[in-house]
Amino acid sequence: MPAEDTQTCHARDKNTPRTAELKRDVSCRINRAVGQLNGVKAMVEDDRYCGDVLTQLAAVQSAVKAISREIMQDHLETCVVERIQEGDTEVVDEVMRLFKKFM
Repeated sequence: MPAEDTQTCHARDKNTPRTAELKRDVSCRINRAVGQLNGVKAMVEDDRYCGDVLTQLAAVQSAVKAISREIMQDHLETCVVERIQEGDTEVVDEVMRLFKKFM
Protein backbone atom coordinates (compact mmCIF):
# COMPACT_ATOMS: atom_id res chain seq x y z
CA MET A 1 0.00 0.00 0.00
CA PRO A 2 1.48 3.41 -0.97
CA ALA A 3 2.36 5.78 1.88
CA GLU A 4 -0.42 8.14 0.79
CA ASP A 5 -3.04 5.40 1.19
CA THR A 6 -1.61 4.45 4.60
CA GLN A 7 -1.96 8.01 5.86
CA THR A 8 -5.53 8.23 4.58
CA CYS A 9 -6.39 4.96 6.29
CA HIS A 10 -4.90 6.06 9.60
CA ALA A 11 -6.62 9.42 9.39
CA ARG A 12 -10.02 7.74 9.10
CA ASP A 13 -9.80 4.42 10.90
CA LYS A 14 -8.60 3.53 14.36
CA ASN A 15 -6.93 0.11 14.32
CA THR A 16 -7.18 -0.46 18.08
CA PRO A 17 -10.71 0.24 19.32
CA ARG A 18 -11.14 2.54 22.28
CA THR A 19 -11.90 0.73 25.51
CA ALA A 20 -15.45 0.66 26.78
CA GLU A 21 -14.24 2.55 29.85
CA LEU A 22 -12.70 5.35 27.75
CA LYS A 23 -15.82 5.60 25.58
CA ARG A 24 -18.01 5.81 28.69
CA ASP A 25 -15.80 8.42 30.34
CA VAL A 26 -15.51 10.59 27.23
CA SER A 27 -19.23 10.30 26.56
CA CYS A 28 -20.05 11.40 30.13
CA ARG A 29 -17.63 14.31 29.91
CA ILE A 30 -19.08 15.42 26.57
CA ASN A 31 -22.60 15.25 27.97
CA ARG A 32 -21.54 17.42 30.93
CA ALA A 33 -19.90 19.94 28.58
CA VAL A 34 -23.03 20.06 26.43
CA GLY A 35 -25.08 20.63 29.58
CA GLN A 36 -22.74 23.43 30.61
CA LEU A 37 -23.05 25.02 27.16
CA ASN A 38 -26.83 24.82 27.36
CA GLY A 39 -26.58 26.54 30.73
CA VAL A 40 -24.45 29.30 29.22
CA LYS A 41 -26.97 29.72 26.42
CA ALA A 42 -29.75 30.10 28.98
CA MET A 43 -27.66 32.60 30.94
CA VAL A 44 -27.17 34.74 27.83
CA GLU A 45 -30.88 34.54 26.97
CA ASP A 46 -31.73 35.54 30.57
CA ASP A 47 -29.34 38.51 30.42
CA ARG A 48 -27.20 37.21 33.28
CA TYR A 49 -24.15 39.16 34.38
CA CYS A 50 -21.29 38.96 31.84
CA GLY A 51 -18.73 37.91 34.46
CA ASP A 52 -20.89 34.94 35.45
CA VAL A 53 -21.32 33.91 31.80
CA LEU A 54 -17.57 34.16 31.21
CA THR A 55 -16.89 32.06 34.30
CA GLN A 56 -19.16 29.33 32.98
CA LEU A 57 -17.53 29.54 29.54
CA ALA A 58 -14.14 29.05 31.19
CA ALA A 59 -15.53 25.91 32.88
CA VAL A 60 -16.72 24.60 29.50
CA GLN A 61 -13.29 25.25 27.96
CA SER A 62 -11.65 23.38 30.82
CA ALA A 63 -14.01 20.44 30.34
CA VAL A 64 -13.31 20.26 26.60
CA LYS A 65 -9.55 20.45 27.20
CA ALA A 66 -9.82 17.51 29.62
CA ILE A 67 -11.63 15.49 26.95
CA SER A 68 -8.94 16.40 24.43
CA ARG A 69 -6.21 15.23 26.80
CA GLU A 70 -7.92 11.85 27.22
CA ILE A 71 -8.28 11.37 23.47
CA MET A 72 -4.69 12.54 22.90
CA GLN A 73 -3.37 10.04 25.44
CA ASP A 74 -5.32 7.23 23.79
CA HIS A 75 -4.03 8.37 20.39
CA LEU A 76 -0.42 8.32 21.58
CA GLU A 77 -0.75 4.95 23.33
CA THR A 78 -2.42 3.23 20.39
CA CYS A 79 -2.41 4.86 16.96
CA VAL A 80 0.98 6.55 17.24
CA VAL A 81 2.72 3.55 18.78
CA GLU A 82 1.26 1.25 16.12
CA ARG A 83 2.32 3.50 13.26
CA ILE A 84 5.86 3.85 14.60
CA GLN A 85 6.07 0.08 15.05
CA GLU A 86 5.04 -0.21 11.39
CA GLY A 87 7.94 2.09 10.49
CA ASP A 88 5.76 5.14 9.79
CA THR A 89 7.67 7.91 11.54
CA GLU A 90 5.68 10.60 9.70
CA VAL A 91 3.17 10.22 12.52
CA VAL A 92 5.53 12.36 14.63
CA ASP A 93 4.76 15.34 12.38
CA GLU A 94 1.05 14.68 12.82
CA VAL A 95 1.45 14.59 16.59
CA MET A 96 3.35 17.88 16.54
CA ARG A 97 0.54 19.49 14.51
CA LEU A 98 -1.98 18.19 17.04
CA PHE A 99 0.07 19.51 19.98
CA LYS A 100 0.21 22.94 18.34
CA LYS A 101 -3.59 22.99 18.06
CA PHE A 102 -3.98 22.37 21.76
CA MET A 103 -1.24 24.65 23.09
